[in-house]
Amino acid sequence: MQRILVTGAAGFIGGALVPALAQLPDIRVCGVDIRPPLLPQAEFHQLDLRDGAGLGRLFQSLKPTCVVHLASIVTPPTGMSRAEMRDIDVGATETLVRLCVEHHVEHLTVTTSGAAYGYHPDNPAWIDEETAIRGNVEFAYSDHKRQIEELLAKTRAAHPELKLLILRPGTILGRTVSNQITALFAKPRVLGVAGSESPFVFIWDEDVVRILVQGATRQATGAFNLAGDGALSMREIALRLNKPYLPIPAWLLRGILTVLHPLGLIQYGPEQVGFLQYRPVLANIRLKRDFGYTPQMSSAEAFAALLEAQPELVRTR
Repeated sequence: MQRILVTGAAGFIGGALVPALAQLPDIRVCGVDIRPPLLPQAEFHQLDLRDGAGLGRLFQSLKPTCVVHLASIVTPPTGMSRAEMRDIDVGATETLVRLCVEHHVEHLTVTTSGAAYGYHPDNPAWIDEETAIRGNVEFAYSDHKRQIEELLAKTRAAHPELKLLILRPGTILGRTVSNQITALFAKPRVLGVAGSESPFVFIWDEDVVRILVQGATRQATGAFNLAGDGALSMREIALRLNKPYLPIPAWLLRGILTVLHPLGLIQYGPEQVGFLQYRPVLANIRLKRDFGYTPQMSSAEAFAALLEAQPELVRTR
């Protein structure tokens, strides 16, 4: 019997992954999260992953053969410091990896992000898994994912007995998804940076769950981008939302955000210009060829499914 521990089990993906694994034969699945799950789970422990002693006791009792690490800070709450975000993202991952080694876990899956590649003007048009992981210091999320990837690279070299699977999702969409990205789509206008297509790659949440199940149960190894086929530019997104597309020169947008953000009049700071301008566009060739999974929805189909589930995002007049 495989014993699978899932961190971030109360989150958007974790809440779907745990029941998907629980229905499989010869698998005992245990969820852990700092928050309680929205739906009851067969086995769940409410625990802060920064509590190394408490997490160690859980490892001792469960004796997991496989760990799926989903826990992460995607949208930090107001007032959370950069140091606390790093402690949760990077520090907790360090603790988890150490416990996996100490307790002879066979397989570890970690979801990082396409953001780990970074938002850089010299990014290739399509980023594959051979592209360097550079992150961006100015983006906490991107920078922390880079640090986690570096930790995992060192772990792979020092402990080859621990099988490692790294998944780098693009923007995950689903029927009930609500985050910073969907908040952009809810605005009356779709903002872009003049001279930049800024394409999005999307992957449907059900595809992500299937990939996680396949990776854990088959103990797959390697690093894989998670994205549907193709991409959508901001202009194409605006067309599908039936909203005007407003491309703003980078210098002007940076100046506006520099003035308005400190006044609390807008959520985003000037560093967000790079996020709009140089978004990494993930290629999924290795996912299909080497991992053996073809996403059921392309980027365009995933976006269409989002709009079907959340029609309020589309302007009707």
